[in-house]
Amino acid sequence: MGKSQVTISLDCMGGDYGASIVIPAAIDALKKYNQLSLILVGDEGTIEKALGDNLANFSSRLSIQHASQVVGSDEAPSLALRGKKDSSMRVAINLVKEGKAQASVSAGNTGALMATARFVLKTLPGIDRPAICSTLPNSHNPTGFTHVLDLGANVDSSAESLLEFAFMGDALAEAVFDLDSPSIGLLNIGEEEIKGNEIVKEASRLLSNSNLNYVGYVEGDGIFLGSVDVVVCDGFIGNVMLKTTEGAAKMITSFLKDEYKASIFSKLAALLSLPALKRFKKRVDPREYNGASFLGLQGIVVKSHGGADAYSFCNAIHVAMLEVEKDVPSLISQKVESQLMAR
Repeated sequence: MGKSQVTISLDCMGGDYGASIVIPAAIDALKKYNQLSLILVGDEGTIEKALGDNLANFSSRLSIQHASQVVGSDEAPSLALRGKKDSSMRVAINLVKEGKAQASVSAGNTGALMATARFVLKTLPGIDRPAICSTLPNSHNPTGFTHVLDLGANVDSSAESLLEFAFMGDALAEAVFDLDSPSIGLLNIGEEEIKGNEIVKEASRLLSNSNLNYVGYVEGDGIFLGSVDVVVCDGFIGNVMLKTTEGAAKMITSFLKDEYKASIFSKLAALLSLPALKRFKKRVDPREYNGASFLGLQGIVVKSHGGADAYSFCNAIHVAMLEVEKDVPSLISQKVESQLMAR
């Protein structure tokens, strides 16, 4: 990380656990990153109680912005947008719009967060729809991560939207992970040109004619094998894939625990292989990859998993810091503008 100061607003009331998770994550992040300042948004009394002595300990880099409302996890985005103008989510994003924060992080309702972020911050010129992008572990490429988008912001995406997603994913991978000309793949049911629906086929034609490093179709297993750096897909498909992946990782971890507890010999084997098991857990632990980026907006918003713990939420704060440092929205604008000029 660079040494320039970064200010991030945190929605302290969103997610399954609210301030009880966000505040410890905030303190951990402040201890870890000296250049970080945080604005904690939500009910002032609740935040102050959760902070305790930490408010004084980090007084130069920590402040509270009161917000009187909270967006519920099952609240309709349209109702949250119209009826919760003083929600912790809305106020945190307003701080980015006003220039008081450079990014915002929330574990709140994904639909409401996207609707609010899009309404307040607006999309970048040349971008029709924002997309949700996150990283998933893979076994081959240099970074060990595959960037995947869209993960749920858009359903029934057009071919043009898939092209926009590719430019946004390309900019993020290049900026945050220093990848030179990231390889782009389009998620499909096969790698052959005849496979896929008409939207996917048209998107492939658009990508082939772009200045991106498009390598063609990639199947679902390619995400984890590291076939490409960036995988583009419709939000419905992406979200189903993500939730399936999280469930599979939890199932495998559970199976391993059960088998190692099965007998005295397996317990002894577990003890001997403990270092390897810890490394394995770290590589597949969803907490390590928490922090999905809302790309295509005129500002930086990062979505934490709703059920995140403090360690996981702290990782989402780090994602926001990286995007601020690299000025990802500007890079996306430059790439989209260069593509429009090339047409």
